[in-house]
Amino acid sequence: MSATVVEARGATLPRIGFGTWLLYGPAATDGVRDALELGYRNVDTARFYENEIRVGMGIAESGVPREQIFLTSKVLLSPVWSARPDRARVARPDALRWETEDALRWETEDSLMKLDTDYLDLLLLHWPDPDVPLERTLATMVALREEGLIRQLGVSNFPPGMLRAACKLAPVFCNQVEYHPFLSQERLLDAARELDVLVTAHTPLARGRVTSDETLARIGARHGRTAIQVALRWLVEQDGVSVAAAATTHEWRVDNLAIFDFELTNDDRAEIARLPKDGRVVEPPWAPDWDA
Repeated sequence: MSATVVEARGATLPRIGFGTWLLYGPAATDGVRDALELGYRNVDTARFYENEIRVGMGIAESGVPREQIFLTSKVLLSPVWSARPDRARVARPDALRWETEDALRWETEDSLMKLDTDYLDLLLLHWPDPDVPLERTLATMVALREEGLIRQLGVSNFPPGMLRAACKLAPVFCNQVEYHPFLSQERLLDAARELDVLVTAHTPLARGRVTSDETLARIGARHGRTAIQVALRWLVEQDGVSVAAAATTHEWRVDNLAIFDFELTNDDRAEIARLPKDGRVVEPPWAPDWDA
């Protein structure tokens, strides 16, 4: 059985995190509180999600001591787009482009205020941006870590070449990327393991594709599990991988957490390996060259 925690650079976090993408208002507060009451101790949010206040309220209402929770947020480089699905997806003014160390520091301090916490366990750069020097942002993140505002720093949506470049500039703890049974991340995983960088899988259910896949459903039936649980189990069985899994209902949150009492067989893994691996679903206009 895979461990319920994973380690990188001497720090540990729970393999299964509660993702809060597309959770707003009371649903975000209730979801975070419920997840923590169920036993989640890894919570993932971002400034782009526009729900940090509600996430902080959920943490407070749960009664779980802050030091028992691994809390991640992300700061977004330009271009910045509207996060809410009910808004037109139009670019915000270029004035919000990061140009100075002060801007990054302000973003981080604002996240801390909204989340009602003194520190983040992990701060990620949400997307790479060729127009903003990586040296500047990572140096500022290192300074924030030295000041105790963040415990670990990392990146998100960085392909292997960009990850290697980032690791030459700072002690990168994590790279959060799209990863699920329909997308190969072999090159990135090889680089991350060489660099002792954690890989966190976002969008682990491929925006619903997992639920309708016959292969995953068949494997699940053999174990008395759902296709979703098979996909999550497949991820957490891999060395150096954790998962940020969103769930909008109590029942799904229960199911997502209940993946540590069964194990996939070699035949199961072989079937998943034969699934098409070209199913990237997160491809915004500002995405990097994934082959870089």
